[in-house]
Amino acid sequence: MGSFDRHVHPDEPDRPDRRDAAADRLSPPRETEAQLAERLGLSGLTRAAAYESLYAKAHAQDAPFRERLAREEREEREEREESAQRRESLTESADSPSPPGPPDPPKEKPERNLEAARSYWTEVPRFFLVWQKIADRWPPRGKPEAGSSSWALDRRAEDLLAGEKISIREPLISNNLRQIEAENRSKARLAGFEYRLKGSDRLKGKIAERLKREPDRKPEEIISTIHDSIRYTFCLEKKSYVSGFGEIKERLESCGYEMYDCRNSWNDPQYKGINSRWITPEGQRFEVQFHTRESFHAKHEVTHQAYERLRRPGVGVAERRDLMNFQREVSRWIPVPDRVTDIPDYEKRGS
Repeated sequence: MGSFDRHVHPDEPDRPDRRDAAADRLSPPRETEAQLAERLGLSGLTRAAAYESLYAKAHAQDAPFRERLAREEREEREEREESAQRRESLTESADSPSPPGPPDPPKEKPERNLEAARSYWTEVPRFFLVWQKIADRWPPRGKPEAGSSSWALDRRAEDLLAGEKISIREPLISNNLRQIEAENRSKARLAGFEYRLKGSDRLKGKIAERLKREPDRKPEEIISTIHDSIRYTFCLEKKSYVSGFGEIKERLESCGYEMYDCRNSWNDPQYKGINSRWITPEGQRFEVQFHTRESFHAKHEVTHQAYERLRRPGVGVAERRDLMNFQREVSRWIPVPDRVTDIPDYEKRGS
């Protein structure tokens, strides 16, 4: 990706809208907000009380891990004290006619390799705790009120979308993607398929941003160049990620689709995955992302809100630093597929 920073430029590929369904399963059942609240024990609580309840549950989930760390530190401290006492005893008996034997070997401690047992999934509760602290420190800002220039641009974007036929073009693309999912040898699965169409509010916001930056450009041209109004995500296993990417790329090309952009972000310190952009023979653009289970969960469930905040105007230096550091901390725990750097970036000229 070079020096390209996808967290600053508003035109970069959006991550799928976050929902309340668990994302560590590739095809989660849809759950209403009321059902989720009932399952988590949050029904009847105020927003503040709900946050407190979720925070307490995450803290309780992480408690055994913190206890293990404390126990290991205590045992290591005791071992250091015993070693110091043993050295003092050896010094005092240096003149003894019977030299002391070798010191006792250190006791085996199953907790000494605690770091090796940690993984992305063991860190998830801690990620949520860290994010809650950031969210408390930087409360979200409200949307622009009616009558503002941003609101006026949104209304103009809404008028432009009224004449679009994305919903007519999407079913054929989706059917082809479903067939690829069923037939691919790499066992790649579509994740978040129910969110393949970008929400109208998000789409209006993106059009409004472009209208503001490119006021002389024809509105129809702006709409035609939005690459992720239709978007899909394939999740692959780490060991078959590279071969699976190549197979799915070939299958998409066999459907008559052309890839005009591909960005490999596995070396990015804040985001892991591959985002590719495609176009149909009729000119409809769409996006296909490639993830592992961990990288999909991270961007869909853990860092999504941080990413959204970084895209908003007016984010201060201190808040931006906290948000970017949070994304880095999460991303560094995501396992990187073997040979993933063999997949090059690609950009078709004139696209």
